[in-house]
Amino acid sequence: MEKVLVTGGCGLIGRHICSGLLKKGYEVIAVDIEESGYNVGKLHYSSVECSPTDKNTIAELFEQNKFDIVIHAACTVDNDMGPIVTEKQMSDSASVDKFIFRYAMTENIKKFVMLSTDQVYQFPKTREPIREDSDLKPISNYAVMKYKSEKAMVSEMQHHKEIIACIARFSPVYTLNFTENLVSKITDPKDGTLFVYGQGQYGFQFCCVHNLVDFILCFLKIAESPSNSGIYNVSDKLLTTAAEIISFMREKHRLGAVVQRSSGGAISKLKGLFGGGSKDEKTNYRYLDMSKMENNNMLDNTKAAKFVNFRWDIHNTK
Repeated sequence: MEKVLVTGGCGLIGRHICSGLLKKGYEVIAVDIEESGYNVGKLHYSSVECSPTDKNTIAELFEQNKFDIVIHAACTVDNDMGPIVTEKQMSDSASVDKFIFRYAMTENIKKFVMLSTDQVYQFPKTREPIREDSDLKPISNYAVMKYKSEKAMVSEMQHHKEIIACIARFSPVYTLNFTENLVSKITDPKDGTLFVYGQGQYGFQFCCVHNLVDFILCFLKIAESPSNSGIYNVSDKLLTTAAEIISFMREKHRLGAVVQRSSGGAISKLKGLFGGGSKDEKTNYRYLDMSKMENNNMLDNTKAAKFVNFRWDIHNTK
C-alpha cells in the first residue's frame, strides 16, 4: 500500500483529496493547522495538526514514514486561506514551499503534486483558450505567491529529475455547498448587489473540486515516468455562465433579488472600482474584474484530459 502525505489535507480541497485517495486504497497522512473531522475514523487515515511553517513536525513525519507520494495543497486559497491573501501568508508560503520541496525530494518519493492557480496567466486579449505555455503575468497576491512556489519547485526538480512531478493550475473551485466563488462573479463589489447584464450568457472558468480530485487520482495512477512531469490546466470542460450560477443558487440555495443591467453601463461603472492597481485588486482573489468579463476566455485542459474525463460541473456537483 502506497503512503501519501497531503499538506493542507483538512481544508476544503485537501479533505476531498484525502477522501479520494482513501477510496483508491492509499494510506493517507494529512497535515493541517486543525483537523476538520471529514475523514476522521476512516481506515488508513491519520492527521497531524501543525502550522505549515512548523518544520520540526514536518521533518519528523518524513523521518518516521516512507512516503511514496506528496500532494502539496497547503497555502491554497479555499483550503487554508480566506479571500484576502496577506503579505505574511505569502512569506509563510515561500518558507514552507522550499522546505517541503527539498525534504520530499531528498527522501526519494516517487511522485509530487503541487496545487497552483490559473491566475498566474496573463489574461489574453483574444478569445483563444489559455494553454500551459501561455504568457504569465501574476497580479494578485495569490497569483504572485503561487508563481514563486512553482519556480521554487522547478528549481528543486533540477536536482531530482527521476521524480514524477506535477503542477496543477486550476480555476476557482466550488462544490454543492461551497458557492462563494460562484456568487462572487455576480456580485457588485461596491454595494453587494447581485446582477447580470444582458441574458447572463457571458461565462467564467471554474473548477468543480471533484474534477480536481479526479485529475490528481488519475495522474497518480497513470503517470509512469518523468516524461509525464509538467504543468497541467485543470478546470471544468466548459465555462459556467452567470445565468447558470443564478439558476443553481435559486434551486439549491437562498438567493436575493438579481438586478439586470445593460452591458455597457455595468462595465463602465465597475471597471473603475479597481483602477490604478488598487489594494483590493492585488489581494482579493475573488474580486470581480469586469474588463475580463466579456472575453469568455477559458483554460485549455486538453493536456490534463489525457489523464481524466472532466465529468463534473455546476449541474451535477455534490
